[in-house]
Parts: sequence; structure tokens; C-alpha cells
Amino acid sequence: MKQVLIIASLLLFGWSLSAQAVLDVEITQGTEDALPIAIVPFNWASVEKKPDMKWSEVISSDLLRSGRFAPIAEKDLLSRPQNSENIDFNTWRVGGVDHLVVGSIRPAGLNQYTVQFQLFDVFKGEQLLGYSLTANLSSIRRTAHHISDLIYQQLTGQKGAFNTKVAYVSVTRSLGVASYKLEVSDADGFNSITILTSTQPIMSPSWSPDGTQLAYVSFENKRAQIYTQVLSSEQRVRVSGFKGLNGAPVWSPDGKKLAMTLSKDGNPDIYVLNLQSKKLQRMTKHWGIDTEPSWMPNSETLVFTSNRSGKPQLYKMDKAGQRPQRLTFDGDYNTSPEISKDGLKMAFVFKDKSGFKIASMDFETGIIDILTEGPLDESPSFAPNGSMILYAEGQRAALAAVSFDGRFKQRLVAKEGEVREPTWSPFLK
Repeated sequence: MKQVLIIASLLLFGWSLSAQAVLDVEITQGTEDALPIAIVPFNWASVEKKPDMKWSEVISSDLLRSGRFAPIAEKDLLSRPQNSENIDFNTWRVGGVDHLVVGSIRPAGLNQYTVQFQLFDVFKGEQLLGYSLTANLSSIRRTAHHISDLIYQQLTGQKGAFNTKVAYVSVTRSLGVASYKLEVSDADGFNSITILTSTQPIMSPSWSPDGTQLAYVSFENKRAQIYTQVLSSEQRVRVSGFKGLNGAPVWSPDGKKLAMTLSKDGNPDIYVLNLQSKKLQRMTKHWGIDTEPSWMPNSETLVFTSNRSGKPQLYKMDKAGQRPQRLTFDGDYNTSPEISKDGLKMAFVFKDKSGFKIASMDFETGIIDILTEGPLDESPSFAPNGSMILYAEGQRAALAAVSFDGRFKQRLVAKEGEVREPTWSPFLK
């Protein structure tokens, strides 16, 4: 029954939510234990023209995409109460609904709105959450995502990540000529903005820990160079343009450093750039290829890919010149490490006979789980709350996301062209 609710909800949201989205979200695998929840359309408490957005659809879509909830399709709602006084909890109990959300919106000045909502436990008949929020015309969708975050956190105990962004590279081709764009959108694919357009490849975007900047690799000058760019002003700085390889930049969690791969001294090695002093520190020195650095939360320890054992494997090191500790031993090809914000988990690319897949490792237990089917999956990136892993499906030229336990999957398909190199933003203020 719950699987049917997921499918019904997806059909309900499919047209209205994809009408303006740059990335269409498709649920490809649901979970049987998703919690039934009803989001009643919010009441518009005014005779004035209301904003052109359905709050209940945005919130329902957010909760659906988490894999933890099965929102009831609007057409199947048992009733449409506008406040707590109108709720008949017995009706919802009989319908098998666990939780209920009601709300209202009213004008509060020129292009200003007051949004109120309440979350109820149907079986206890009790209010669990109630807020009154303000929004303006440009922030109403973000406010809806914020409501989704509040509901998600109340019911799961985990901070929600709906009010976040994703950055990715899109590629379109016309008459044999490729156009590359570095783009940023809401986590649900809406409100896309283009950060950079180039006829040359753009690679490896990485968020600053405060969500205000991106680092990336651009080939616009016919060779790889690393830039940082402020999103609000479009101000950008070239931070590395050495001869040879300049690649895989990634911001330290404290925002003070960039780790990167450079080949200026011979073989590709890991370097760390102090963004304030501009001092460059070489972290590895080996005949093999050391690349794809990823930071642990302490902003000191690095996990990276190296073929120093003969095949690509993942290693960890705390200090420059220190002998790295090997982390992966299953299989002969493990690359592209991504550490969760809490430092407890790692996502990476695992290759077996059937192709390249996204895998996860729990650092405490050492257990590795294969999460996707491949055959050309790449570029894993954790949601800031660690619940989902965003990645690129190379064979389909699309983005996808999988829950850390592998039970829930979704695909984010561009309306045109290809999308690749995804990276999920931190929590935004």
C-alpha cells in the first residue's frame, strides 16, 4: 500500500513540479516502510491574488524525495482541514495516515507573506510542531523547503537538507561544438543559475564550507587551471595555474585551505594551499599518482586516491610526508573518496566485473556496501546531513541520488544536454 502511495504522489507532482525545474526528479526505487503523511493544501487567507506556487506540493515533494515519507496524493486526501479545530483525527486514523500538516498563508505587506503551519501526530491527536514564518516573493520556495526541513527533523531526529543547493556541470552539443556550464540549483532542481559558461571543459566543482563560493577547474585558457568564485558577485580568482596538472580542488571544512592535485614537480601529488598566506605545501611525494583529496572534519587529515600499491586504492594521511594508511582492500579499484560532514562515513567509486559503482564505508565498522548498479557511476557527494549520496550516472549523462543504506534511489535528469560532476552544498544560512 505504501509503495502505491509513493507512485501516486510521484504522478501527482510530476507535471506541476517539472514545469519550471531544470532537473526533473524521478523516483526509481522507494521503500516499503516510508511513513504515510498528509500535507493539506495551505489556505490562502485573503481576497488578494495569491503567489503562483503550491506550498503543499513543494513540501510533499521534498518529503517524498527523502525516501522516509509517503505523502498522500492531493486527490486522495480524506478531508481538507484548514486549522486544528477542523481536524477529525479518527478519519485520518482509519485512512492509515501517521502525520498531518495544515497551514495558511496571508499577505503581510508588499510582496510579503506570513506563513503558518502545524504538524500533528494523528494517532495521538497531538500537535508536534507549529511555526509562523515570514517570506517575500523571492523567498517563498525557500521558505517551503525550510518547512520541509522542520518537519523532517521533528519526525526523524535528523536535520533536513531540502533548503540546500547542488552544483554541477552541464554539457550541450550543437553541430559538433560543446558548450560547458557550471550551474547551481536548489536541491530539487529549481532556480538554476549559471556560474560560468565556456567552450572548454569545466571540472571538479567544490563548495566552500559557508556555501558562498565554489572552487573548480577550467580549461578556458587551453590548459587546466583552478579558480575560486564568489557566487553573489561573480568575482573569481585563479589560485593555481602551474604547468601540468591542476586538478581536484576541495575546500577544507574550516574554509582556510584548498587541497588539490598538481604535477608541477613531476608526478601528480597532493598539495594544500593556504588561502590567506598563499603558501603551498606538498603533502605527498611518491612515484605513483596521488589525486582526488577529500578532507576529514578536523581540516588536517586527508583521504585520497593513489595507485602506489599498483591499483587505485584509498589512503589517509594526517601530516605532510607521513606514510599514508591504506583504507580499502576489497577489490582492486577504489577511487573518488567523499567524506560525510560528521566524518563517520565515506562514499567512493568501486569497480568490479560489471562496472563502476558507488559504494559506502562505515569507518567504525569498516563495512563496505555497494549502493548502485553502475556501470559508469562516478563523482559521489554527500548531502550535508549524510542521508543521501548524489552522483553522476555516466551511461545516462544524468545525476542520481541514493540513500546511504541503498534502499531509496532517485534520478535527476536534465531537460536538455548532459549533467555531470555534482556536488551538494553545505547547510545554508
